[in-house]
Amino acid sequence: MHKHHHVERHFTASELIRDIVIGMSDGLTVPFALAAGLSGSVDSTTLILAAGGAEIAAGSIAMGLGGYLAARTDAEHYETEFQREQQEVIEVPEREEEEVAHIFRQYGLEEPEVQSIVATMRNHPDKWVDFMMRFELGLEEPDPSRARNSALTIAISYIVGGLIPLLPYLLISRPASALTISAVITLIALMIFGYVKGRFTGTAPWKNAFQTTIVGGLAAAAAFGLARLIS
Repeated sequence: MHKHHHVERHFTASELIRDIVIGMSDGLTVPFALAAGLSGSVDSTTLILAAGGAEIAAGSIAMGLGGYLAARTDAEHYETEFQREQQEVIEVPEREEEEVAHIFRQYGLEEPEVQSIVATMRNHPDKWVDFMMRFELGLEEPDPSRARNSALTIAISYIVGGLIPLLPYLLISRPASALTISAVITLIALMIFGYVKGRFTGTAPWKNAFQTTIVGGLAAAAAFGLARLIS
């Protein structure tokens, strides 16, 4: 008899994809809106490229810093809650034991089984604290390098996304003509980005592609309108 080897395919890089989505989506829309707004008020693509380049530099730094601070906040929150759980296991073990028992009763375990698990937890305080962090608070220990990686991923994604709508201004001297090409390639980039994101996350790729294109297109249109209004 042939044994069937079951292979589970679970996507485990959700934080990385989230950072790429944050950086790339903003990078595609904000520089496009700025360049589009300037296209109707200036005659030279040089100025548009200078302004777009400055925006990409500032935006990537700001977005990367935001990602760093968000990840640091998550890490600090985890550490605070971890210390609190450690203290509660020592000071009020009866209450913590009842919380463990309540969790397993919800899964339909019989009382002797519940009490056996509680006794095991009592003998392994480190595992006990880890269990409470995961199943009572729903917190996973963050990767120590998460803040740095998040900042770099968001910043690089923003730069890559921001360069796409500016490419036509490098090749075409007339701002109005460059704007048309920029709008087309930005929408195409949004669709490709959504499709790839869907493939990685295991969701419907084409559905993700159209959703990303529509949402990103609307965001770009709104930002374009504001930019033209201000300019």
